[in-house]
Amino acid sequence: MAIDSDTLRERLDKATAHLDPPYAVADLTAFDANAAALAARSAGKPVRAASKSIRSRDLLDRALGRAGWAGVMAFTLAEANWLVRSGATGDALVAYPTADRGALAALAGDPQLAAAVTLMIDSTEQLDLIDTVCAPGRRPEIRVCLDLDASWRPLRGRVHVGVRRSPVHSARAAGTLAAAVARRAGFRLVGLMSYEAQIAGLGDAPPGQAALSAAIRIAQRGSYRELLARRGAAVAAVREHADLEFVNGGGTGSVAATSADPSVTEVTAGSGLYGPTLFDAYRAWRPTPAAFFACSVVRRPTPEIATVLGGGWIASGPAATSRLPRPWLPAGLELVGTEGAGEVQTPLTGAAAAALRVGDRVWFRHAKAGELCERVNDLHLVDGDSVVATVPTYRGEGHAFL
Repeated sequence: MAIDSDTLRERLDKATAHLDPPYAVADLTAFDANAAALAARSAGKPVRAASKSIRSRDLLDRALGRAGWAGVMAFTLAEANWLVRSGATGDALVAYPTADRGALAALAGDPQLAAAVTLMIDSTEQLDLIDTVCAPGRRPEIRVCLDLDASWRPLRGRVHVGVRRSPVHSARAAGTLAAAVARRAGFRLVGLMSYEAQIAGLGDAPPGQAALSAAIRIAQRGSYRELLARRGAAVAAVREHADLEFVNGGGTGSVAATSADPSVTEVTAGSGLYGPTLFDAYRAWRPTPAAFFACSVVRRPTPEIATVLGGGWIASGPAATSRLPRPWLPAGLELVGTEGAGEVQTPLTGAAAAALRVGDRVWFRHAKAGELCERVNDLHLVDGDSVVATVPTYRGEGHAFL
């Protein structure tokens, strides 16, 4: 969606004129358009909402209320338990293995939670840990999902492309683990998940880097072809030992490609709802920016520099400029290379800096999606040029799960 930066700035400024920065907003028109686009790209397969990229129950509800969206991918078990108990979802898949004994005890002690929450595993050690918290005969059956590593390992494994996740990489290893789960009392294997981070989470068009862009695209094509065959074989191997309810894959950056895999029954997305800056580097689909935060100009150290209070809301990942928040409105602002985005102040330069005055707002976009919500207690929901609601983030509800 094309963005008129002047119109957007005027609209956001008018909607939030009664607020004092710093604060964060979600543009509902863009959010809803992104939700619809992601569902359309999934080609009829359900889209599971990645809660770590949303971190607000109200906006999670808004996404799940739309056609094509079903279920939550939680990032911790404590969060999944909370979402189920609060009525946000009756289907929570925990994306990562857990060693949270307190949350495991809560799960094992509540039949409602045990029926709604699925744990992620990639080894029998995780099953052993669960058994130490509550023995199989003293708890409901625990639902588990097998995490198949989706990284690409060409040249007979001498090269690793992707993130370091599960030790289960081959179809044979997946079948072996599935057989072990089937033999264990107190567990039921209901799903298989594989997250192709090197495709879904890596932009293939980093600006000004043509050679790198070409190399990324070549690697992504090779990785996709390899994973298509390996994931299909792994699903077949696991189905010899379990009646799978779902096979999950993908992320915002690969919804269409992952949905085309016949072995996949559902895809996951979340970041695309907010449209953070990391997704500006994708060719296939770029979400409309929907989440912003505002900081106040508080000083003018030179006629060419305007300094805002705060602004250093850095995203996780490798320490690089791609993880810095981006000054977005007014257009034509840049971070100062020697200071970047600072904890207490962020000086800004560029064509638009000279026109800013003390008290003006500068609108930033975060590099990643849900991490923005760890900085604020509320999200102000903007529709047109008005704030129509103010809703709490996880932090605003008193929760910092990870």
